[in-house]
Amino acid sequence: MLLTTGQAAEELGCAITTYRRLIRAGVLPELSRRGVRVMTPLWVVQALQKRAPALVDRLDADLLGVLRVDAAQQVHDADRKWAGYAADLDPDDLLKGLKGWWRCDAASVAAGGVLPVTVSGYVVAVLTGLDRWEKGDGGRHAFPDAVLAGHITDLATPVKHLTAPQQNDRDIADLLLGARLPSQSSGAIAYVTTRSSPAN
Repeated sequence: MLLTTGQAAEELGCAITTYRRLIRAGVLPELSRRGVRVMTPLWVVQALQKRAPALVDRLDADLLGVLRVDAAQQVHDADRKWAGYAADLDPDDLLKGLKGWWRCDAASVAAGGVLPVTVSGYVVAVLTGLDRWEKGDGGRHAFPDAVLAGHITDLATPVKHLTAPQQNDRDIADLLLGARLPSQSSGAIAYVTTRSSPAN
């Protein structure tokens, strides 16, 4: 059974524009077209519905930065060709497109030790190596030593690529990739707490 974009978004309880980001990012398998409509297999939507929340409470940080990106778009910057996420980008271009320039509290991001990257609330990549940052215009920051610990090319299964040289970073990426990590922010970087508040 195939669902239209509107039907898939309704099943997931999200806006059509939110679901379209996943389509444009290339992380959904077995999509087809009927005229101008993009059709998604029901099993793909069901896999996303059942996806567990990210186990952020296992991380050694109380506050975690979350980089919320759109599907990759070409940019004309000196240090990168793309900004955002696309499953078909090679790891080098992906890292360059994710490690800056974002408006954020760089010290808070670095203190978290790991920066999950989400598209429409699902973790599609994980960055580590955030100890050093550079400041640009308008409060934007980049993390020049950032490491692409892992990324996904298929969100439904999911298919994970663990690329960090350090085993600990690969383990963190494996823990987070493909999980749901909703966050709210007016900018690209949001912050989530990793510990539940104690019950009163």
